[in-house]
Amino acid sequence: MIKAALAAAAVVAAGAAAFLSTDTRADGAGADPLGEKTGGETTVWATGRQAFSFPAANLTNEERTRFVIGNSFFKRNWVESPASTTARDGLGPHFLARSCAACHMHDGRGEPPPWKRGLSDQDPLALLLRLSVPGTDPYGGPNPHPVYGDQLNTVAVQGVKPEGRVRMRWEPVQGRFADGTRYTLQKPIYQIDQLGYGPMDKDIMVSPRVAPQVIGVGLLEAIPEREILANAAAQAAMLDPIKGQPNRVWDAYAQREMIGRFGWKANVATVAHQTAGAFHGDLGVTSTKFPTETCTPAQKDCLAAPTGAEPGGVEIEDKTLDEVIFYQAVLAPPARRNANDTQVLRGQALFSQAQCAVCHRPSYKTGDGPFPRLTSKAVSGQTIWPYTDLLLHDMGEALADGRPDFKANGRQWKTPPLWGIGLLKDVNGHTRLLHDGRANGVLEAILWHGGEAEEAKQKVLRFSEADRQALVKFVESL
Repeated sequence: MIKAALAAAAVVAAGAAAFLSTDTRADGAGADPLGEKTGGETTVWATGRQAFSFPAANLTNEERTRFVIGNSFFKRNWVESPASTTARDGLGPHFLARSCAACHMHDGRGEPPPWKRGLSDQDPLALLLRLSVPGTDPYGGPNPHPVYGDQLNTVAVQGVKPEGRVRMRWEPVQGRFADGTRYTLQKPIYQIDQLGYGPMDKDIMVSPRVAPQVIGVGLLEAIPEREILANAAAQAAMLDPIKGQPNRVWDAYAQREMIGRFGWKANVATVAHQTAGAFHGDLGVTSTKFPTETCTPAQKDCLAAPTGAEPGGVEIEDKTLDEVIFYQAVLAPPARRNANDTQVLRGQALFSQAQCAVCHRPSYKTGDGPFPRLTSKAVSGQTIWPYTDLLLHDMGEALADGRPDFKANGRQWKTPPLWGIGLLKDVNGHTRLLHDGRANGVLEAILWHGGEAEEAKQKVLRFSEADRQALVKFVESL
């Protein structure tokens, strides 16, 4: 066991060494030690508003057709039943959005309402509140609230009451760097009111989540499981406090427990489950994997609402759902930018010095995804640069939500991939980061780190202003 852990640590160390090399070709071909081709041969050289919306560069013509079909069902609105269209009806009865793209605008990231001194009445469309009560469900996951289920749905079809409204305010958190420079973070405070079905239980657990960008998810799914386990073994063998753990979750498609890769707590194992689950929970659209409306027994008006399914049927057919899954699985990560810039190279060295690369592991070689018919060979055998270990880490009390999720405890979050982070402003018009969008930019995200990452944050707090700028510029080049 010790030999295996040390070997895994050597693999990570070797990867970090290659990551710091500057030997790369200008055209991005051949060896790619700086990770300019973030997704290997799937990479697209794109910037601007549509940078996250291109198919993998190495798809076949037939696969590009599938991509276009899936894109249509991902981006267009679903409607209430009964309706003249039968291909896109079945929305609700409770829901958060009318399309996948409403939260993942331009295949990018959602954001919370803007900072205000008082409570915001604006419903945060791309931010949802996960709900649970103590205990677990039959699959070992969070135990849904008996009345409000596993998330608060703030919108409903005609004749049905929304479950409630989310209001927010922001509380300032002051701090300073070692050089005396002051900073102010904003901590979100949530309030749920206008509850449609009575009060919440006193032991309710609430966890806010913003919609992440969906680039490269098929490549992440194709990372061999052994690599994720090697990350955990390597960190366990190190002397510092960074000790990541994999989450293990039930997958509706594989019908077995798998290592979690998606979601802010790695609470979903596959793109297929994530997609079908989002149709079900966020749009109220049933499928063969999630065939029951999200109405709970206490929600009588919800249970009585019309659906878009034939008796015993579902609201999105398998073939259509498969195309949406395929679409997301082959969304290409855009190429890295300014990789040879002097300031970027300085920031890259500082990233390693602060031990950021331990959790944000730079590179992998992909294998095959678990469901060949739902993805493409295009994602297999690629050297990719996502900057994540796909493990759970204790991030400290400031970021804790207190809500367990399968093997994740209330202080743990998955290391998010960093590819594309510098294009968020272009794509979505904002730079909100972390699970609830509280951080405005890379540096604020680092300053919220605690727990296992406290030592890394303290190193950054001691950086000079020039070094802080270099670190941010490096991360924004990814």
